[in-house]
Amino acid sequence: MSEVFAACRPRLLGIAYGMLGEMGEAEDVVQDAWLHWSDADTAAVRNAEAYLVTITTRLALDRLRSARSRRETYVGPWLPEPLVADEADPETLAIEASELSLALLGTLERLNPVERAVLILRDVFDLEYAEIADVLDRTPTNCRQLARRAREHAGDATRRRPVTPEQEQRLVAAFMTATATGDLEAIQGVLAADAILYSDGGGEVTAARRPIYGAAKIARFFVGVQRKQTFPPDIAYTPARINGDPGVRMDTPAGLLGVLALELSDEAIVGVRIVLNPHKLAHLKARA
Repeated sequence: MSEVFAACRPRLLGIAYGMLGEMGEAEDVVQDAWLHWSDADTAAVRNAEAYLVTITTRLALDRLRSARSRRETYVGPWLPEPLVADEADPETLAIEASELSLALLGTLERLNPVERAVLILRDVFDLEYAEIADVLDRTPTNCRQLARRAREHAGDATRRRPVTPEQEQRLVAAFMTATATGDLEAIQGVLAADAILYSDGGGEVTAARRPIYGAAKIARFFVGVQRKQTFPPDIAYTPARINGDPGVRMDTPAGLLGVLALELSDEAIVGVRIVLNPHKLAHLKARA
């Protein structure tokens, strides 16, 4: 019984994380699903994975409904808890493989909980509409309608177009050098003219309280961070993959300060997402 659950756990964790955007909450959901599984008559379960996906999704739906009210009063832009790829943690890599980028998760916040569940199960985890219908206790036709409506509400999940590994490496390196030195023109040069920056401090640490639009304003933001010495002088910047996207870890001798994810398209950076809220980094610190 435990072996069956362990085999499904990365998928269940990915679904719960995709639904909630919070790793701690997702782990709690999966733990609750394990308790349901432990109490179930597993001999009567014909498809263990389908059963566990159903339990996990329904538990996540309940939590998401209560989480929405908390997010309405959140200080500044709300970003999901980030995942930093760790080759020693197969579960995290499995979630990364499902392409749950910060950009996608942010877009899903526009949806109601049921629309989000349909889109996660269909577009991210490739469930058939008949399977989704069983999970949500609806008809396949209704689930198709919900998926179409959800895509209309969400709009484009990301603004990216494919980039080569060489382009990615060049853009990330140029961005890190420009921001570390406070070079206004160089920062602006690697950003798309209509780039957007989101900075999530949650009222716990200094961060931009609103999204910043446009390359010029984003460049001035980073130069201001340098001039005001917002971050400690001994900060170390390390390239990393954040939810599958290129990004940067920001570490100090005292520990992880934040993570920054970059959304790339063609020859420029179109999105910058910085997570500084220490509560959203706790799962990363615990894993370090």
